[in-house]
Amino acid sequence: MTTSKRVAEKKVAKFEKNITKRGILPNQRGNKGLEPIHIFLVLFAVLFIGSFIFQVVRMALNGGLLPR
Repeated sequence: MTTSKRVAEKKVAKFEKNITKRGILPNQRGNKGLEPIHIFLVLFAVLFIGSFIFQVVRMALNGGLLPR
């Protein structure tokens, strides 16, 4: 049983259409903005870096590692 030329061309056109769409996905995540984990990480980083700077300044003013 042979397929007609019209049916074969329709299959080829459908296949070619799918080939051009390969790898293209819709943006499922979207733009949600800041999520709670991002806010938590930023606050943690600010506290950690701020504490480090505070300790360095305090050590520089006291003149060493041992408190007076």
